[in-house]
Amino acid sequence: MRCDVDGAARLLQAALNGARGPEGPAVVPRDPAGLAGAAADAVAAGAREVRIRPRTPCGAVSLSPRVVGPALTAVRDAVRVPVAVPVDARAEPDPARRVERIRSWEALPDLAWVAWHEPGAEETAAALLARGVAVEAGLRAGTAGPALFARSPAAARVRRIAAQAPDGRAGPWVLALAAAHGAVPVLLHGTGAAAWPVLRLARRLGLDGRIGLEDTLALPDGTRARSTAEQVRAALSEPGEESAQGSPRRPAPDSAQEPPPDAS
Repeated sequence: MRCDVDGAARLLQAALNGARGPEGPAVVPRDPAGLAGAAADAVAAGAREVRIRPRTPCGAVSLSPRVVGPALTAVRDAVRVPVAVPVDARAEPDPARRVERIRSWEALPDLAWVAWHEPGAEETAAALLARGVAVEAGLRAGTAGPALFARSPAAARVRRIAAQAPDGRAGPWVLALAAAHGAVPVLLHGTGAAAWPVLRLARRLGLDGRIGLEDTLALPDGTRARSTAEQVRAALSEPGEESAQGSPRRPAPDSAQEPPPDAS
């Protein structure tokens, strides 16, 4: 059963695994059973949506129906929240092949993230919409993505914008992006050391947010997280920015272990 994506403000999406390689910690789920368990734990902790990157048995990210289908089925058996899947060049570099993959899916995600700065974004979004899959427009600050999306015929048809900010000082950029696209909801997130500062910015701006092992291996105080569920609990229990300013935070221990930015 597919769920409707919840567009209410302050939704917290749990990003369970991303494209971390074998060097990542063992707590990062990769197979369907691991994703299902991590999803159940994250939702029990308070997440209202989950994001997964289906992986082959060898650990490679893939859009093959033989990989996407079992991952979606396992996660949906475990949770009753929307499930999002990135559909980008990391999973399939060839834009034409990416569209073929989408057309071959038997199980469909509730939401598919499209990196608008990548070649083939328009065709990818069109193929997803034709299958009835809601599109999340991935717009990363400092890329051509926001400008390309502003001119896109699909801009009025996306379910949500996923804005990736470089740090917690990106408020003016995010507000301008939101204003330019009117009623389209915005989810704001960061990666690596920016993940927690940007999540706090999302809270202050009243926007949806995202946290998980895809984005950072750390908890708010810089210690290593054991799971995405632990990060979700920390995100929902963390005090407001004003009360937290007096508590110095250690740098997140991600710099040497993060994969190349997922642009997600």
